[in-house]
Amino acid sequence: MTHPRLLSLDAFRGFTIAAMLLVNNPGDWGNLYAQLAHAAWHGWTFTDCIFPFFLFIGGVSMTLSLGRQAAAGADKWALLVKLWRRAALIFAIGLFLNLYPAFDLATVRIPGVLQRIALCTALAAPIVVYFGWRGQLAWIAALLAAYTAVMLWLPVPGVDGVVAAGVLEKGRDAASWIDRMVLSGHMWASSTTWDPEGLFSTVPALCSQLFGVLAGHWLVARAGSGERTVWLLLAGLAFVLAGTALDAVLMPVNKSLWTPSFCVLTTGWALLAFGAFYWLLDAAPSAALRERTATLARPFVIFGMNALFIYALSGLVVNTIGYFGWHAAMYAPVAALPLAPKAASLAYALAFVLAMFAVAWAMWRRRWFIKV
Repeated sequence: MTHPRLLSLDAFRGFTIAAMLLVNNPGDWGNLYAQLAHAAWHGWTFTDCIFPFFLFIGGVSMTLSLGRQAAAGADKWALLVKLWRRAALIFAIGLFLNLYPAFDLATVRIPGVLQRIALCTALAAPIVVYFGWRGQLAWIAALLAAYTAVMLWLPVPGVDGVVAAGVLEKGRDAASWIDRMVLSGHMWASSTTWDPEGLFSTVPALCSQLFGVLAGHWLVARAGSGERTVWLLLAGLAFVLAGTALDAVLMPVNKSLWTPSFCVLTTGWALLAFGAFYWLLDAAPSAALRERTATLARPFVIFGMNALFIYALSGLVVNTIGYFGWHAAMYAPVAALPLAPKAASLAYALAFVLAMFAVAWAMWRRRWFIKV
């Protein structure tokens, strides 16, 4: 059975990319509205939800895409190899962005956003190709349980040399210790002792993608679009409540550690957000409402059709600006406007998003869609 392309999924992907560009490119990192900055450590903000949204979307896309390819006669090994090749290319793009423009192999940061997406895709591939939804759910439970056991009960030396178990502080947690053992000298330059996209915390991030895979199964298993929407929204509420409970009784919500509570909570918000997009763009019984919403959501759809390319292009632009020291001169006219510092910083970020949208719109008009 083949499944049509969902306008809602493209729009949700485009919304997520636009949000990622917005929070990643302020005029002044010292002047940010609270929801446009990551939580300092424990806790969460809107910004902390963006990356999990993208992984969730990737999971839904995997289910729909594999369903179409399986219907076309592709065998499982061919599907697996195709996913691994895609993951390798995404990882290479991410590593290139970290290298550009200095190309210093001795200190290059190996982890990154695209690298984590690549690892999640590569690790999810055999689980998605060879297991049904029950097996995938079992994998999620096992991975989250194993991650929790290591983080809470494995004694590890912190950066201060003190050996302890269950310490969830910067540089003293088990994930940071594992990352230092494997990636020493190639971690986030702002900390050097821990990395927000580290190797071990990719395990629960993989579960965020697998939850998206399960959501994809739900979409193709139910005939009624209204029923799909209701259950997406109900599942979202249940996940938000479960994540809040896990925050209180197990491990705190923490994006950098991608704790199980963070994984479950942000999956809940992804289900709620996607459920809203799905209802308005694909499932509403009123054709007039769907058409009006599609018109309003078109900028997001345009972003979503070339999401990876636009994200990579933005990285190249930002790295070039930083390398040549142009940021201060570019931000100065915005900072001079009669705006509060936080508003001026946001205005610069919005201008950056609009500049990237201009590229995405030009590509969309010419039907240039770059797929990896």
